[in-house]
Amino acid sequence: MPIYCIFFALPGISSLPLQHHNNFPAASFDTSIISPDSGKNKLPNYEELIYLYNSLELKQKGLSLRAFEYAFKGYQRLLQKNIIDKRAYLTICDFSQSSAHKRMYIVDMANCRMMVNTYVAHGRNSGREYARWFSNRPKSLKSSLGFYVTKGTYYGEHGLSLKMTGLEKGYNDKAMRRRIVVHGADYIGEKWLQNGKPMGRSYGCPALPKKESEQIINMIKNGSCIFIYHPSPGYLRGSKILND
Repeated sequence: MPIYCIFFALPGISSLPLQHHNNFPAASFDTSIISPDSGKNKLPNYEELIYLYNSLELKQKGLSLRAFEYAFKGYQRLLQKNIIDKRAYLTICDFSQSSAHKRMYIVDMANCRMMVNTYVAHGRNSGREYARWFSNRPKSLKSSLGFYVTKGTYYGEHGLSLKMTGLEKGYNDKAMRRRIVVHGADYIGEKWLQNGKPMGRSYGCPALPKKESEQIINMIKNGSCIFIYHPSPGYLRGSKILND
């Protein structure tokens, strides 16, 4: 039986205020060992959510509280609907940050641990250093916002790659058709910063530093949740996962 530090229950999550209060006092977080399917689940209140955010040191790592709240809310909904199977991992790509920052976060939700914090590329037509424009359209070479579920792997031109299905109609549901996958790339990573070069961009895929990609792909493959975030009002208002 896995240890879940967050209680997987949907009722009440929509009442969590989606606002940015980084100085909210820390709460005592209840880490009781329960099954997510036990029927005894309860929602962590806002103070507990802040405690989790602080304990993972997400602010220090550059992830805004607002982005984490949206990611957590969608993650809860997907669990409730049994859409995601690999419950331990939540991957967040925060495209409000510069591509020169480590803006991919993989959180082990079962044990309240940060597993990975690394660089991730956005689409070349989404912007240069910062991603500003997003699309679900084939051949747009732009990133697509929203929630995804990971699928299986394959070997392609970028080596080991990870398929993922977009779960949001109109925002990312053409990901498979567009061949949007997680893969490694030589155009992003620490060496680019050391050489003073801007990070490279993809054709819309969340590309990772080549030396880290295989380990990350094997970690999150086959049914885990990926959330690509940007504070675009159209998406935040239109996402059914976040607003239903």
